[in-house]
Amino acid sequence: MKLFGSKQARQASANCPLAEGVVMLGSEHYAIRGGVAGRERLRVLGRVMASSTRSLFERLGVGDGLTCLDAGCGGGDVTLELARRVGPGGRAIGVDIDGTTLRLAREEAEEQGIRNVEFRELDVQAPGAGSGFDVVYARFLLTHLADPAAVVAAFFNHLSPGGLVIVEDIDFSGCFTFPDSSAFRRYHELYCTVVRRRGGDPNIGPRLPSLLLDGDFQNVDLAVVQPTGTQGEVKLINPITMENIADAALADGLATRQEIDAIVQELYEFADNPRTVAGLPRIVQAWGGRAGGVTWGPPNQMLV
Repeated sequence: MKLFGSKQARQASANCPLAEGVVMLGSEHYAIRGGVAGRERLRVLGRVMASSTRSLFERLGVGDGLTCLDAGCGGGDVTLELARRVGPGGRAIGVDIDGTTLRLAREEAEEQGIRNVEFRELDVQAPGAGSGFDVVYARFLLTHLADPAAVVAAFFNHLSPGGLVIVEDIDFSGCFTFPDSSAFRRYHELYCTVVRRRGGDPNIGPRLPSLLLDGDFQNVDLAVVQPTGTQGEVKLINPITMENIADAALADGLATRQEIDAIVQELYEFADNPRTVAGLPRIVQAWGGRAGGVTWGPPNQMLV
């Protein structure tokens, strides 16, 4: 059942002002490697998450004609999905601090012939960043921020009255493997430590509804997904992520290169074994609407 109504129920927003400036805080505070290597990790993660994120968009009625902002878009996988969903009458803008991944995202959009998309290296909290979006979306962004409430407030300001915010983020405490793996436990410890040392919260997922409510969003709701498997790319997220936090772990003096290499090797061996189970953390999907005008919401709960 679609919880949020179609574009036809709302005023067309093709001419609404778009964000002119949206870099997602200093990259020195980000625990996971960016650039080309980081893009390859995001490519795998995007394929693993594709089904659940598409289902979420279907559920919320994200479709033809909408104008969307993908905050902290990384390699642009979701931005491109949004552009495809909203069609020629809509538009998707992806923003991020990583100029390299944005360049790669632009190249992929060109290769796929997607014209209603734009990628910008901008700050979502910048004054005068603009407004008028129908949808603001962020995946795996708030977990890395020291002040996620400030970014949620920026999301509110970027939306048109009646617009929709959608956030997906992790609860790393929900990670598990079967059987128990000492390499996984050490990876879990290192990941949480490097994120917390940079001001983030690796277990932010359950906080998302409260953050949205505190940010004056209404009709807030949530769902939980957790991609898990015995084979395939979902099992590669742990070793790939360990590789991509290695620089941060080394910089913080949390582990030696020899230990990191051993952890990565053991995690790959674990992933290669069809008798083992591994997956992503619990992922909380939360959404809410900005009141005013004609808004999206469950039937008989229109906000004015």
